[in-house]
Parts: sequence; C-alpha cells; structure tokens
Amino acid sequence: MIRILHIATILFIAACSSKPETQERQVLKIVATTGMIQDAVKNIAGEHAHVEALMGPGVDPHLYKATQGDLKKLTEADMVFYNGLHLEGKMGEVLEKLSRIKPVLAVAASLPDSILLEVEGFEGITDPHIWFDVALWMEAVKTIQRYLIEIDGEHKLYYDSAARAYTAQLDSLHHAVKTQLLTIPEEQRVLITAHDAFGYFGRAYNIQVRGLQGISTVAEFGLRDVTELVDFIIQRKIKAIFVESSISPKSIQAVEEGCKQKNWQVKIGGNLYSDAMGNPGTQEGTYIGMVHANVKTIVEALK
Repeated sequence: MIRILHIATILFIAACSSKPETQERQVLKIVATTGMIQDAVKNIAGEHAHVEALMGPGVDPHLYKATQGDLKKLTEADMVFYNGLHLEGKMGEVLEKLSRIKPVLAVAASLPDSILLEVEGFEGITDPHIWFDVALWMEAVKTIQRYLIEIDGEHKLYYDSAARAYTAQLDSLHHAVKTQLLTIPEEQRVLITAHDAFGYFGRAYNIQVRGLQGISTVAEFGLRDVTELVDFIIQRKIKAIFVESSISPKSIQAVEEGCKQKNWQVKIGGNLYSDAMGNPGTQEGTYIGMVHANVKTIVEALK
C-alpha cells in the first residue's frame, strides 16, 4: 500500500508540475509495456512517434515491477499502450492512476469476451496472451490504429495506410503458421511449455497445448503437477518439450528428469519466445520474426 501511494504521489506531482504546451508536438512520445505492443505501434506510427518499451527481452510481464526510471518515462509520455487482461499484474494500479492524467490504452480492450479464453477453474479470469493468435493480434493492431487517430487525427491517412500494410503482413503470417504446423503428424501435435501462454496459439492452429504452471508465472507448481505432466508425455509418446525465453528453465528440466526416471527420453526441443520477444535488431526482436522463430522451433522438434 505504501508503494502504491508513493507511486501515486510521483504521478500527481509530475502532472501538476508539467508546463502546458502551446505548440503541437511533431513526434508523439509513446510508451508500451511489452515489446510486442511496441513493435505494433512502431509499424503504424512510423516517423510520427518515438516508441519505447518498458519490458525488454527475457522480461516476465506477470512479475514486472515499475522502476523509478519507468515512472519518469510514463509521466513524460503523450500516451501509453498496455496489453490489459491483467498481463501486467503488478503494474495495474500504476497504469490505472496514470490514466487519470493522460491516455493509457489497453490493446485488448476492443476484443469481445466471446472470443477470449477463460482460464479453466477460474471464473472471470481471462487468458491475456492474445498475441499468439495472429488473427486476434490483427484486431489489437486495429485498436492501436484507432487510438492513434483519436490522439493525432492530423496523421490519419498515414496511420490508415501503415495499418493496412502491416495487417496484410500479419494475414500472410497467420496463414503461413497454419500451413507449417500441419506438417507435424497429428499425434505429435502437442506443445508442452513451462506455463499456459499458448492457449490462443493452440486454438487458432489446431495444436494441443499443456503448461506446467497456469497462465501467470506467479502460479506455483508442485510435485503432483510434474508427475501428471510426465505421465501425459509418456502416454502420448511426446518427443520434445520446450523452455521459454522469459522463464527459468528449471521447471521444464524437472519434467525432463521425471521422464528419464520413468525410462522415457524426451528432449528439450528449444527455446520459445512467450511473454517477451528477442533482442532488438534481430529477426526475433520483431513480432513477425518472433512468431516465425517459434513455429520453426516447434516444427523441427515435433515433426
């Protein structure tokens, strides 16, 4: 509670002390929580915005806490984009308070409840990992486009054109993912990872998914969870399981060891990008490149 009040005080002082601007900014200052959102905003806003992400490669948004540097970036930004659906769990109250003094916008806000996945056993809790269904992510991109136009209508034609071009690339990506995953034999089309980040991926691309932890890495796993997953792997004769770039590999390594103890050799099929993208300047440092890299890793390990 003390930390929340401290953050609220900083935001209030920053809002009161900022000088009103008499001239329209030429370039918007935008902060995004995750790299996926930053990449989408950059593709639409282009030269009309400077876009910065708070959470870089290997960062787990479920556990992320805003630093003093983050608070400065947030208070200086013209607008802030975040995922929503409780992905940024520990930042939720910071974003709520910030929304009282500037546009703070959830990219998942326009998605109807009917197409969102409810977490099994937790009524009212929705899976936030919408970017793993590329078709859903296209809807999030359209939401970003609409918000940019609301704030900066002068550049509407630019944003509309850029959004059309980017969603065309995403549409091609969506169909490419479907085609590539169909090359995996149906009985081996099972994706096992550390936490349940790939539910939308499984639904969109007809692949069964299992995670050791729940949708949030805040959830803990125990011996029973490991044992049940080990038994499932052996029963289905699964060849490979996967670690995630933003989560410690220890949980999946425990599953691998459990399989070995029961005389089933399952391999670590590779490292998947789940809640964060790759390093800036690499293919995996873009949303499209990240999705391609994940699919390539999955297909090569399971095919």
